[in-house]
Amino acid sequence: MKKFFNNRLTDIQESYNELVHKVSWPTKSELANSTIIVMVASIIASLVIWVIDLCINEVMHLVYNVAA
Repeated sequence: MKKFFNNRLTDIQESYNELVHKVSWPTKSELANSTIIVMVASIIASLVIWVIDLCINEVMHLVYNVAA
C-alpha cells in the first residue's frame, strides 16, 4: 500500500515539475490573439452551418411540398 501512495506522490511531483519547468505558457497578447482567432472561426463555422441548414430546409419543403 505504501508503494501505491509513493507512486502517486511521484506522479504528482513529476506533473508539477513539468507544468512549472517544461510547459511554455502563452503571453497575454498571444492568448488574446488566439482567442480572437477562435471566436472568428467559430462565427464563420456557425454561419456556414446556418446557410447549409437553410438550404436543406428549402429542399425539404420543395420535395415534400410542405407549407412553411
